[in-house]
Amino acid sequence: MAENPTRTSERIARRIARAGVCSRRDAEKLIDAGRVAVNGTRISSPALNVGPGDAVTIDGTPLPAAEPVRLWRHHKQRGRITAARDPRGRPTVFSDLPDDMPRTIAIGRLDYNTEGLILLTNDGALARTLELPATGWVRRYRVRVHGRVEEQALAALAKGTTVEGVRYGPVQAELERKTGTNAWLRVALTEGKNREIRKLMNRLGLDVTRLIRVSFGPFQLGRLQPGACEEVPAKSLQEQLGRMLPNSAALPRPEAPKANKGRAVKKAKPTKPPRGKPRHARHRRPT
Repeated sequence: MAENPTRTSERIARRIARAGVCSRRDAEKLIDAGRVAVNGTRISSPALNVGPGDAVTIDGTPLPAAEPVRLWRHHKQRGRITAARDPRGRPTVFSDLPDDMPRTIAIGRLDYNTEGLILLTNDGALARTLELPATGWVRRYRVRVHGRVEEQALAALAKGTTVEGVRYGPVQAELERKTGTNAWLRVALTEGKNREIRKLMNRLGLDVTRLIRVSFGPFQLGRLQPGACEEVPAKSLQEQLGRMLPNSAALPRPEAPKANKGRAVKKAKPTKPPRGKPRHARHRRPT
């Protein structure tokens, strides 16, 4: 049976980006400048699909092998923007990442004053798939508000709301606890439009004083410290994403078990049959 071309071919700009050379947008600029060739022929348009057997070069240098798809959990701090650079010189989420991190893309965005979980990946196609509302992943938040909270008004958000001509889909909002004129809410949504929670709360007469995303789909913020970044293991990536992974994607190999350094491995002693009345055996984890 012939191989399905949609599972083996991809846009030339994406091939360049997956190799870790630059972003797709910058790859398109390289193509427009006539610096990219496929199978020895210089190309001038990014509207070209290439397969595994096609040789891609930039300025005559062969393209490196594509990097495996990787995903990281990052605890975005308040006072950071979700962009690679900011004309106003404000700090970005990428300025908090370790120096040895590869080039990554943020999946979706969080406002400047919003904190909590944001996912990062080295694969643009995966980023676009996961940030689409059609993916159906629920984003969950803890929201601190100031003002009078009416639980009926919160429940009404589940029917969808229109604010200033913009239609927002169903939002699940519940009161967690209240102290005086301040309250903590639990909010869940799937769209995540620009400043959606803040606008909806303002519509209810509430001011958002703190907004924390605690989960994105199956991935949790957990105890990840502000500014910290932690890679999702390849096994978990495969289990949680499954068919959402790009068709041409390769996953990193699972880590090999760590060897015991400086310790001699003792041989197990042969067991002797018990004497007298047998006792209950302790359960052991399978090795």
